[in-house]
Amino acid sequence: MDVKKIKMELIRQKNSNFKGNIYHFSQVHFAYNSNKIEGNRLTEEQTEAIFDTRSFIPENEVLVKLDDLIEIKNHFKLFDYMIDNIDNPITKEMILTMHKILKRGTSDEDNPLYNVGGFKNIPNIIDIQNIIHTSSPEEVETDLNKLLNDYEKQDNVSLQDIIDFHVFFERIHPLSDGNGRVGRMLMFKECLKNNIVPFIVLDEEKAYYIQGLKEYNKDKKYLKDTILHFQDIYDNICDQLLNYEIKNDLLIITNPEDVGSTIKVTIS
Repeated sequence: MDVKKIKMELIRQKNSNFKGNIYHFSQVHFAYNSNKIEGNRLTEEQTEAIFDTRSFIPENEVLVKLDDLIEIKNHFKLFDYMIDNIDNPITKEMILTMHKILKRGTSDEDNPLYNVGGFKNIPNIIDIQNIIHTSSPEEVETDLNKLLNDYEKQDNVSLQDIIDFHVFFERIHPLSDGNGRVGRMLMFKECLKNNIVPFIVLDEEKAYYIQGLKEYNKDKKYLKDTILHFQDIYDNICDQLLNYEIKNDLLIITNPEDVGSTIKVTIS
């Protein structure tokens, strides 16, 4: 799939009244999976309803946390912010803005320990069972400056470079909460910026993603293979969704497996 076309269509659809197709899919699929990985209990159907109608129907006797709802809505705004800043370099200010967008209106925003919109002020770790130590609050800005400077020095950024950046970003863990969601959004952005097929980490396969992060020093290939799998999924969806156009109230669908074959459907 032509990545420039994906990028162009995401920008065009985001800025138009047409909220369907690849923009709609990416918003819903990304918000659901990235939040679900972090423990959000809303379903993909509920996530889509929130995106489409700003409402949803709770499942029977299932408690819905207000923060879960707010963070889904905020993730939609975070995706839009990413689209608006695709070609801008990653900066500390961008990271903090993303954090503020994601956590705005949540209970964390009222808790000074979480320092929403700023770097962490208390130590944190990754994983309770197999602890991965992260940068201390005092080390965050120094470590992040080095990571950003080293990354921005590269002339031709590859998928491997983006994965490297993500791993080291997560090991710094500069934010009190939301590191994974901000980090995955930065990967999506950098893929689009560098003409690389973007991807969405799927919650149902998060064990492979987390294992890849943990074992990265020993085996970089494991995480890269996992991400290549996610790329294939997103690329296939884009190929299906973007092979159509609307002309004179006709939905024209091109079969990518049969060049020249089209289906025309009248739109009422």
